[in-house]
Amino acid sequence: MNSLTPDIATRFAGLALDHVRREYPHKLDHVMDGPEDVLGPRALHPIFHGSFDWHSCVHGYWMLLTLRRLFPTLLLARQVRDLADEMLTPGKIAGELAYLDRAYTGGFERPYGWAWLLALHGEAMRHDESWGADLEPLARAFADRLHAFLPRQTYPIRTGTHYSTAFALVLALDWAEDHDPALAALIRARALDYYGADKGCLGWEPGGDEFLSPAMIEALIMKRVLPAADFRTWFAAFLPDLEKGEPSTLFTPVTVSDRSDGKIAHLDGCNLSRAWCWRSIADALEGPVRTIALTTADAHLNASLPHVAGDYMGEHWLASFALLALLAGDDG
Repeated sequence: MNSLTPDIATRFAGLALDHVRREYPHKLDHVMDGPEDVLGPRALHPIFHGSFDWHSCVHGYWMLLTLRRLFPTLLLARQVRDLADEMLTPGKIAGELAYLDRAYTGGFERPYGWAWLLALHGEAMRHDESWGADLEPLARAFADRLHAFLPRQTYPIRTGTHYSTAFALVLALDWAEDHDPALAALIRARALDYYGADKGCLGWEPGGDEFLSPAMIEALIMKRVLPAADFRTWFAAFLPDLEKGEPSTLFTPVTVSDRSDGKIAHLDGCNLSRAWCWRSIADALEGPVRTIALTTADAHLNASLPHVAGDYMGEHWLASFALLALLAGDDG
C-alpha cells in the first residue's frame, strides 16, 4: 500500500513552496461594488493570494504545515517555518479578516474555502509557534458562518466540486471536534438529516469537472458521524452490490484526457479523493468489503499520484489531495 515517505514529502513541500506566493495567474472569487474594488489578488488577500485561487493557497499552507510537523528534519522544514513566520502574522491575518467585511462576501468561498481554512487553523494549532493562536479570529469567523448557514441549508449540494456539502462537513467536523463542540453537534445532526436515509446509490459519476466523488465523500461523512456498526449498516444499504463491484464507476479510476485543461485536470483530484475516502472508511469495514475498499483506494492513488506535478492547472492543488489519501493510509 502506498504511504507517505520523506521523498514524497520533500517533493510535495517543494511544489507548494513554489506556488503559495505566486500571485499570477490567479482566479479571483471577488464581487466588485464599484471601480475602487478593481484590485489585484495581493491587495485583496495579504496571505492567500497565491496558488491560482484563494482556497488552493489555503490548503497549500495546510499541506506545508502538515509536512513540517510530520517530517521536522526535512530539508525544507526550515523554509516552511520561515514562510509561516513571514505570512501568518496578526497584521496579514487581519487583512484576510477585513475582506470578509466587504459587501457581498457572504458566499465567499462557501463552503469549500471555509472548511479548508478551519483545517489550516487546526493544523497550525499543532505547532509550538503562534500561528494557530494568530489564525484563531479568522477560523472563528468562518466557524460562525457555518453556525449561521447550516441551519438554513435545507438541502445538501451533492456535487463533486467546491460546492459539495459533504466535503465541507468532513473537514469542518475534524476541526470542530477539537475547537467548537456546538458546531460539531450541528454538523453531525445536519449530516444525518442530509444523508441518513440514502440507499441504493447509483454512482452516476464522475462529472466532467469533478474532483470529488459525490458518493464516496457522502460515505466518508457518514463514517465520521456514525458508530462503526451503524456505519456498516448504512453503507451496506447505500452500496448494496459492493461485493459484486457495482456500481462499477466507483471502483474504476477515472481517465484524465488533458491535464493542461483546468477543469479536466480536476479528474486527477477525483482519483486522489476517492483514494482518501476508500482508505478512510476501510477501518470501519470488515472482511471482503474492507479488502475491496483498500484495493480500490490503491488503484485510484496509483492512477493519479504520478501526475500531481507537470502542469500548473493541477500542480497548484493536487498534492494536497494526494496527502489526504496518503495520510489516511498511514492512519490505518
